[in-house]
Amino acid sequence: MSSHLHYFGMANGCTAVALPFPLEQVMEQWGQLRLCMVRELPPPFIRDEWGYLIAFLDRENLQGAFTQSFGDPVATMTGPIRIMERPRGLVAVWLPNNVSLLGPLTMVLLSLTGNPIWLKGGTQSEDMSGAFLAFARQRLPSGPLKKFLIEQVRHDVFDREDPRHREMAAKAQMRIVFGSDAAAEAIHDLPHPVGSVGFSFIDRRSEAWIEKGATTDALLRDLIKVFAIYGQAGCTSPRRVVLLVNCPSEAVDLRDRLANLWPHVVQRQPAMHIASENIMAWQWAAALGWDARLTQQHGAVLAAGRIEFPEFNASMCLRIVSGSAEQALESLPRNIQTVGYGLAHPGQPAWLDLLAHSGIKRLVPIPKMHQFGPVWDGHGFWRQAFEEIEIG
Repeated sequence: MSSHLHYFGMANGCTAVALPFPLEQVMEQWGQLRLCMVRELPPPFIRDEWGYLIAFLDRENLQGAFTQSFGDPVATMTGPIRIMERPRGLVAVWLPNNVSLLGPLTMVLLSLTGNPIWLKGGTQSEDMSGAFLAFARQRLPSGPLKKFLIEQVRHDVFDREDPRHREMAAKAQMRIVFGSDAAAEAIHDLPHPVGSVGFSFIDRRSEAWIEKGATTDALLRDLIKVFAIYGQAGCTSPRRVVLLVNCPSEAVDLRDRLANLWPHVVQRQPAMHIASENIMAWQWAAALGWDARLTQQHGAVLAAGRIEFPEFNASMCLRIVSGSAEQALESLPRNIQTVGYGLAHPGQPAWLDLLAHSGIKRLVPIPKMHQFGPVWDGHGFWRQAFEEIEIG
C-alpha cells in the first residue's frame, strides 16, 4: 500500500504522487550504487554499456521523469491538490533480444513508480537485466530500494511456449512489449484485465541529420560513439547520416573524416566475425554503386553515396548521403523512430512543421539518441504507470 505522498508544483495547484517508499531515499540509493559501479565491470556488460548505465542513474536524470510528467518537486503543498497519481499495479515487461541494455534502463525507470515489476528477458541475448538486478541486490545497502528490488521485481527468462506468458498478461495492469510487430500482437492478444494498458515498442530505425556548419570533430566523435555501441542492432542507432547540403562530394569528405577519427574513438578490437562480415559488406556496397571505405581493423563500413541509392544493411555499416531536408523527409523509412541532429536551430518553425508532417518520434541531439526516457516511441508510457485521480 502506498504510504508516502510527494508533491509537485503546477501552474494551477499541486499534483500529489503516492508511492510505497520515500522517493528521496530511493534516488539517493541509486546514486550510491553508482559508486560501486565505477569500481566494477560485471559480465556481460562492456565498458561503454556500463558507463551509459552509470550516467543514466544520475539523480538529475531520474528526477527528470517526475519533473517532465508532474512538474517541479515541492516540499509542501503550494496550492490545492488538483491531481493525485497512484501506482497502477503490476507492470509486465517483455524485453528484446537485440538491445539488452533496454532491460536495466526500463527496470530503473519503472522502479521509481513503486509498481511491482515482472521482467521477461530475451532468450537469444545476454541477460543484462538479470545481471544488473543481481548486482544491485548484492551491492546496495539495506534500505527501501534494496527492499523493493528484492520483494517487488521479478525477472525470468523463458521461451515462447512457456505458460508464464499468459500468467504475466493475466496479472498485468500495464503491458510493455519490446520486439517485432508479430511478437507485440501475440502478447497483447493474450487475456488481460479489461483496464490493463499496453505499449508496443516495435521494430524501429533511426538516422542522423547534420547541417554542414555543424560538422565539428566533437560532433563527429559523438556520432561514432552513438553508432559504434550497437551498430545497426539498436533501434536508436543511426543507419544513415544525411548531410543537409545537395553536394555528393561533401558526403565523401564527411565519410573520410569519420574514418580518420574512428581509431581515436573506438579502440577495442572488432570480433573476427564482425570484421569478416564488414569485408563482405564493403564489396556489396561497391557493387551497388556506393563509395565505401573500411575503418581501421575492419571495425565498420562507412559508405558515401547519393540519397536515392539502394539500401544495403550489415551490422556495422553506416551510410552517408547528402541532400535537402525535403529529400531526407521523403526518403525516411516507414518505421522511423529517432532523428539525431546536428542543427543550428532545431526549434525553428520550419523544423517543427517538418516534424508535424513526418513519422519521426524523437528529434534529439546526436549524443542523446540512445537516451531512454519516460516518453518513448511517441508514448508517455512512464506516466501511464500511474492511475490519475482528479480532485475537484
